Amino acid sequence: MARKVVTEYFDDIDGTPLHDHTTTTFALDGRHWQIDLSAANAEKLRAALAPFIAAGRPAKDSTGSRRARSRRGVERPGIREWAAGQGFTVSSRGRLSVEIVDAYDAAHRGRS
Repeated sequence: MARKVVTEYFDDIDGTPLHDHTTTTFALDGRHWQIDLSAANAEKLRAALAPFIAAGRPAKDSTGSRRARSRRGVERPGIREWAAGQGFTVSSRGRLSVEIVDAYDAAHRGRS
C-alpha cells in the first residue's frame, strides 16, 4: 500500500492556506519568535515594525554570540598578522579574543 503524507501550512493570523511557505522570524525583549505568514501579512508585520527599527540600533547578541563565533571560525588566515599590525597583543597560538575578532570584523565589514 502506498502512502503520501502532505503537510499544509496556514497563515497564523488569518488562517489562509500558504502555498509557498515561509516562516518569518523576529525578536522582542530578548526572545525570538517564528510565525507563518502570507506575503501580505509578512509585509504588514514589517511595516508595523519599520518605525521602531528605523529609530533603534542593532544590539549585540549576548545569548548567541559565542555560538555564532564558533560557527564562523575565528581562526581565519591573516587575522593574527592584522591584529599585531594594529597594535593588539596577540599570542602565536590559541583562541583569539572576542575584542580582536570584533575589531577585525568591523575593519573588514563590507569587503568581499
